[in-house]
Amino acid sequence: MLLNALWILVGVVLVLWGADRLTEGAVAVAERLRVPQIVIGLTIVALGTSMPELCVSVVSALKGTPDLAVGNVVGSNIFNALLIVGVAALVAPMTILRSTVFKDVPCALVASVVLLMMCQNDWVITRLDGAILFVFFLVFMRLTIKGATSAQPVAQPAQGETTQGQTAQEAAADEASAKQPMKGWLAGLWMVVGLAALIGGSNLFVGGATEVARALNVSDAVIGLTIVAGGTSLPELATSVVAAKKGNSGIAIGNVLGSNVLNILFILGLTGMISPMHIEGITNVDLYMMLVSTIMIWFFSFTKYTIERWEGAVLVLTFGGYMWYLLAPL
Repeated sequence: MLLNALWILVGVVLVLWGADRLTEGAVAVAERLRVPQIVIGLTIVALGTSMPELCVSVVSALKGTPDLAVGNVVGSNIFNALLIVGVAALVAPMTILRSTVFKDVPCALVASVVLLMMCQNDWVITRLDGAILFVFFLVFMRLTIKGATSAQPVAQPAQGETTQGQTAQEAAADEASAKQPMKGWLAGLWMVVGLAALIGGSNLFVGGATEVARALNVSDAVIGLTIVAGGTSLPELATSVVAAKKGNSGIAIGNVLGSNVLNILFILGLTGMISPMHIEGITNVDLYMMLVSTIMIWFFSFTKYTIERWEGAVLVLTFGGYMWYLLAPL
């Protein structure tokens, strides 16, 4: 039991470290190929932050534990929307960007509804379902990049935005470009090492989580919705709290919601195409909670484009109630 818990911890560390190294190397290669910074931010950096969830979900599906894969995504989205946004709002009221209200939240809602509808089909995500999700992901990325590049020359900072209306991914890419250019061989090495750490860490993480579930007589779905989802969402939690302290919480919430869209469309889409998933432990309660959590953020966002501390407390309490619902029967 303790050994498996140790493997989970080691796996989380390797997955998070590997994702960071892989992203750093990929950004350096893209810069050497003269790829525009805004494209790097909206593609490589954005996808890099989703690599922990992707690797854990793919490995889970291939190992025959699809509930871990889907639970990881659904749980991460709930964790992001309720706990991360709630804690960040408790630290400091969050100013919401206009793009978040009119693009990020609606896209997250549409992705959640599509997943909910797919799961009603005998609770199986087929390769066709995965392909449909992945096509939606490509359309989403195309529209995001097109909108960002067309608005870039004349963008004005809105309330709570960084200079030139940057998103979190763009700001991260700009920060990376300001550093000393990485040598080509080192960038390639980081990509290889990062990918190896991701794969190895994911195997340790999934294996340890599965054994813990068996030892505690807990379903893979509950482990995926709690331990696995929380572990893969730790970077977003740390980033959002730091951003809230620095007064950049508007960027953080946009990044969190963008991550939720990628979790469903990119991660479940790609995972479903690789290995069809027969879902057993995930219920409509979990899927509707994911949908409701996004609606709550959207509702709170319309109050002066700000999520106040009391609204953050409501989000955190809702998350606590959901955790009680999952863990009380154990």
